[in-house]
Amino acid sequence: MYRPLADELRPTSLEDVVGQKHILGADGMLRRIVQSGQIPNMVFYGPSGTGKTTVASIIAARTNRTLRRLNATTAGISDIRAIIAELDTMLTPGGVLLYLDEIQYFNKKQQQSLLEFMEDGRITLIASTTENPYFYIYNAVLSRSTVFEFKPVPAAEAARAVKRAIRLLSEREGVKADTEPGTEEYIASVCGGDVRKALNAVELLFSAAKREGETVFLTRDDAKAITQRSAMRYDREGDDHFDVVSALMKSLRGSDPDAALHYLARLLEAGDLTGACRRILCSASEDIGLAYPQAVSMVKSCVDSALQLGLPEARLPLAQACILLATAPKSNSVVMAIDAAISDVKKGKAGPIPRELQNVHADGTGFEREQGYLYPHNYDHHWVKQQYLPDELAGVHYYEYGDNKNEQAAKAYWDKIKE
Repeated sequence: MYRPLADELRPTSLEDVVGQKHILGADGMLRRIVQSGQIPNMVFYGPSGTGKTTVASIIAARTNRTLRRLNATTAGISDIRAIIAELDTMLTPGGVLLYLDEIQYFNKKQQQSLLEFMEDGRITLIASTTENPYFYIYNAVLSRSTVFEFKPVPAAEAARAVKRAIRLLSEREGVKADTEPGTEEYIASVCGGDVRKALNAVELLFSAAKREGETVFLTRDDAKAITQRSAMRYDREGDDHFDVVSALMKSLRGSDPDAALHYLARLLEAGDLTGACRRILCSASEDIGLAYPQAVSMVKSCVDSALQLGLPEARLPLAQACILLATAPKSNSVVMAIDAAISDVKKGKAGPIPRELQNVHADGTGFEREQGYLYPHNYDHHWVKQQYLPDELAGVHYYEYGDNKNEQAAKAYWDKIKE
């Protein structure tokens, strides 16, 4: 029966696990916990292909507990009950180590069915998820667990696994691999930190490579043809999406055009034209605002052009918009002002609208006085002093002029008039 190379090469000791040095290094917390033999309930959080299942298997092998595996995408409450029924029997003399993959697909009832047995220690849970556990795992489970984050594997670490895979395949088939310089490193660099993806690429490359006698030729061009877009790690509804669009927004705000273009490229390579357009439009008002008010109309034109063109041409007006925003002067006075106003409204700070500002249709219908509205255009400089905010908020200031040229010019103008 066919066995995937990634499964065949699965490490059996922590020393063979690639990546995750922050938790599995010489002084890593997870390594120390495993070595102690006192295994707590844990949640492994991180992208696929980063070693979560591998580490759970190694932990199970180092304990005297019976390992049971469930995948939440296919398992149900009946599977949990079957495991519970084994407790305190000859089948599980030391208790159960339950490895629950993709726990985010279990509903609240399914997750809570484990709580009693996690509490008394008869079930030790190691759950894995590719989604943020603080969003997808219920608090009762999280409060009984320690969360460890698994990060994408660096290319230098992934290269170790790639070389090991080529060596194994050569030995299995009794051939010699003639590997073009840089091929192994290329595969490791484009796997997006996913070791499983890198090993799958090696397996496919090996099977499709040209052969002469007992020599198989592994070339970089063939590796490129096989991997193509494999470095892209993206989920439009998951953490990857929100991380990338957040990074784009913060790069624009931080005036780094190079970083902004990088994250824009990630979005475009994933085909997420809408996500890119929304963040770019938002940044024009949130981060540039009145420091360069023309940016809004310019960016809107770029976004409209991008949506009309579609990909791949849309990259050009969106790149133009990103460079414009990243290099423009910055002001957050707009977002600070509207957020402060919304905060007061949410707190119930409203009060009646001043009589001067009410609709004129109310005049003569029982009100104690006429509206008395002063029309600013009838006065010098088109301004006259009168109260616009409700009495409860009289004198409140939401908008503070930014320290940029445009807003300071407006401040100087109105300061002179309103003296």
